[in-house]
Amino acid sequence: MGLRSGAVSDDFRKQVLGYGLTTAQILYRMPDHPSLLQTYVWQNYDMFPKFPALKDFLAFWQQELDGPLHSVTVAHSKLIKPAELRSVDGVFRLQ
Repeated sequence: MGLRSGAVSDDFRKQVLGYGLTTAQILYRMPDHPSLLQTYVWQNYDMFPKFPALKDFLAFWQQELDGPLHSVTVAHSKLIKPAELRSVDGVFRLQ
């Protein structure tokens, strides 16, 4: 499914609205072997600092999946930021 000419992707639209790329490393206990931990990596666009999409996913996990959560580590980055400008001392000439 391609984009129409001039159309903007949903991901880009979310970034303009303030969403950033969120990655969560989820450690959970194996249902049959509770002393063992398994890792699951979740990634989606979400809003800092409340993370509604991640909270919805974790609520789904706790209600529907058997592996109890051990811990969640979250990383977040806004991909669209104001431009960073810095002055440059010097002139470079190409001939």
